[in-house]
Amino acid sequence: MRVLSLVFSFFILFNAIANAQTVIPKKELAIVIDDLGNNMKGTNELLALDVPLTVAIMPFLSTSTQDASHAFENGHEVIVHMPMEPIKGKKSWLGPGAITTDLSDKEIRKRVEDAIKSVPYAVGMNHHMGSKATADERVMRIVLEVCKENGLYYLDSKTTGKTVIPKLAEELGVPLLENKLFFDDVYTLQHILQQAKKLSEEIDRDDQSIAIGHVGVTGTKVVSMLKEFIPLYQQKAELVPLSGLINEYKYIDKSMP
Repeated sequence: MRVLSLVFSFFILFNAIANAQTVIPKKELAIVIDDLGNNMKGTNELLALDVPLTVAIMPFLSTSTQDASHAFENGHEVIVHMPMEPIKGKKSWLGPGAITTDLSDKEIRKRVEDAIKSVPYAVGMNHHMGSKATADERVMRIVLEVCKENGLYYLDSKTTGKTVIPKLAEELGVPLLENKLFFDDVYTLQHILQQAKKLSEEIDRDDQSIAIGHVGVTGTKVVSMLKEFIPLYQQKAELVPLSGLINEYKYIDKSMP
C-alpha cells in the first residue's frame, strides 16, 4: 500500500512539473483611440476606462497638452497623431502642422519635430488620414528618421494599401506596428459592434492584435462598445499599450514627459 501511495505521489508530481513546463502563448491586445486633442466627443469617457489604452493625440490643438496629461495620469499610453495628406479630402480636415507632399524636406522635418514637442509623454506616432503622404517615400523617410531620433515607435494605421512605411521602418530600424482593424470606419453602432465581434475572433487566431477607434462622431458609440466587449477581450488576452507589443519598449521609463 505504501509503495502504491509513493507511485501515485510521484505521478502527481511528474504531471505538475510537466504542466509547469508547458508554456501557453500569452495573447495580447492593444486598443488605440485616435483624434484626441480638440475636446472631441467621448474623450473624457474613454480616458476614464480602467484598462490601458493607447491614445493618439493630434498636435497643436486646443486640448492637445491637456488630453496628453490626462491620459498619462490615467495610466494610458500617449502617441502623436500626425496629420498627413490624404488622396481625397479637404486640407482643412487635417488641422494645423499637417504633413503634405508639396513641403520641402526641411519643413517636413520641422513640423514633425514640433508636433512631437507639442504632445507630452508621447512614445510613438501614427498618422491622421495620410493615404497620399504614407505612400510617398521621400516624405515618410523624413518622418521616420525624426521618430528614430526621438526614440518613437511607429504605428502604421494602414490607410492605404500602397504604404511605404514597413519598408522604410525596417531599413531605418524604427520599431513598427501595423493596425489590423478599425472599429468605426463606418459610423453606425451596428457596424462598430460587428467589428468588435470580428476582433474577438481575431484574438482567437492571433497572439497579438491591434484595433483602432476614434473620439468625435463615433466617440460615445465606441465607449459603449468597449464597455460591453472589454470583459470578453480580457478573458482572451492581456490588454496592453502598443509599446507592450514591442520587446525593446517594454522596459522604457515612461515617467518623464
